Amino acid sequence: MTKKERFEKVIAYFSEYQPLAETELHYKNPYQLLVAVILSAQCTDKRVNLITPALFEAFPKPEVMAVASSDEVFQYIKSISYPNNKAKHLVGMAKMLVNHFKGVIPSDVDELQKMPGVGRKTANVIASVVYEKPTMAVDTHVFRVAARLGLTTNATTPLETEKQLIKYIPENKIAIAHHWLILHGRYICLARSPKCGECPLQEYCKYFNNSLKSNK
Repeated sequence: MTKKERFEKVIAYFSEYQPLAETELHYKNPYQLLVAVILSAQCTDKRVNLITPALFEAFPKPEVMAVASSDEVFQYIKSISYPNNKAKHLVGMAKMLVNHFKGVIPSDVDELQKMPGVGRKTANVIASVVYEKPTMAVDTHVFRVAARLGLTTNATTPLETEKQLIKYIPENKIAIAHHWLILHGRYICLARSPKCGECPLQEYCKYFNNSLKSNK
């Protein structure tokens, strides 16, 4: 099976059986999504969703968070990973969003990355979800699943993975493909104990087929 054929099979499956894939983070506007994505770094969406209601109530707008101290923000996010750094990032992000971007979250990936706490993955998520741009955010799930399926080859960084994926995924499918791969990695293609026995992509998966060969 060629790489092009593998992409076609995987995309065809997800298009049919998971046509409405979307982020599991809870948010009501772009500002809330940006905050939630920053908080989700090395933390589960489930944990983020537990703490954001109170956080958003306390800091409903970037203008409010921009004048808060990181210690104030910390009190609302202390149960997640790296709360000290994330509290500083959130306040710094809000300040720049208000002072530099006039309160409007930019759509450009490079502009987004100017804000504290916003790396390429976060920027791609915002550009994709908020502005429906064909950007591919690569987190640990996407990185792992893409490699195991054989959608990427010898990719050693998220950027390499991103470039290989967008080369073969149709532009109008890139945004949703990000969610397909994340959800597949979160519930089926687990890092330590992948559920290969119940995976619907066995036939196209390099990892599964190589495992079969090694067990013969």
